[in-house]
Order: sequence, then C-alpha cells, then structure tokens
Amino acid sequence: MKILMVTGYKPMELNIFKEDDSRIQFIKASLEKRIREFLEEGLEWVIISGQMGVELWAADVVMDLKEEYPVQLGVFPPFENQDSRWPEMLKEKFEELSMTADFFKPIYKGDYQGPYQFRTKDMWLIDKSDACLLLMDEEFPGSTKYFYETLQKTAKDYPVFTITPQDIDDIVEDLRMQDPNYWD
Repeated sequence: MKILMVTGYKPMELNIFKEDDSRIQFIKASLEKRIREFLEEGLEWVIISGQMGVELWAADVVMDLKEEYPVQLGVFPPFENQDSRWPEMLKEKFEELSMTADFFKPIYKGDYQGPYQFRTKDMWLIDKSDACLLLMDEEFPGSTKYFYETLQKTAKDYPVFTITPQDIDDIVEDLRMQDPNYWD
C-alpha cells in the first residue's frame, strides 16, 4: 500500500468544540499508531479532503511524522472555500494546511454547488488511494455513514482499516499506564 486515505468524524459529532479538548490527543495517538504501522510497511502518501475533525487531526499527525518518515500529505477538498463557514480558528488551521501540505488541490473549482460534490469527492479519494483508515463506530456512524455506504457500493477489493472507540480506549489506557503516577 502506497496511498492511504484517512477520514472520520467531524469534531461536533464527538462533542468536541475546542481545539484544546484533551480527547483530541487520544484520537491523534490512535491515528499515529496506525499510520506509523503503515509507514513501516512502505506507505508513501496520506490523502484527505481536509474536513474538520479527524482529517485535520490526521494532517497534524502526518506533519509530525515527516520528521521520521518520508511521508507526503495530499489534501483534496471537494470545492474551493470549503472552510468558509468554519470557526475562525479552524479556518486558520485549514489555510495553513493548504500551504504546508505536499499537494493541495480542490476537486471542483468554485464554491459549494450541491451534495454531488461530496459524493464525487468520496469516489475520487477511494479511486486514488489503495486503502482507507476510518475512525467510526458502526453503532453511531454519524456523517461517516455516507462515506461508508459509498465504500460498500463501489470498492469491492478496497481495504478499510477502522479505528473504533475500543481502539481509542486502549490508547487511553496505554498512555495512562505510561504515567509514573499511575502506579502509585
């Protein structure tokens, strides 16, 4: 596998409303663990659409991993100005990402035209990647259900690796056990 697509929940679907929410560190640690495993096996690119939440957190992880691995990050929003209705802090983060990613190009020129742009984005990212890393709880799929349904309909031999709530709980426990005070 050379190209991995990463996607998952938006922050509000996880009841995360601030970028300094402590739960983000656990999600990032889960993403890092999985992406690092793929890098050890030869992964070269991580691609995202740049939506807020899991995708932007994955971008942070990939940018940090660049210090250790020759990984590249591609960002392919469904349309220009995807961040136009986002909170200011996330807009700034997205703008910085658009300048620091190894490749950045919206799939459609111009602003939002209709839901077909999101469906096209999903299909395009599936087509351009070798596999997907998806943070999703099947019992509460939220907006990831649309992407997951697209996967089910279109990609027969397309590997989907998931990060589940249990995976995140395991990371939380691992990090807790690394704290010397945990054992007192």
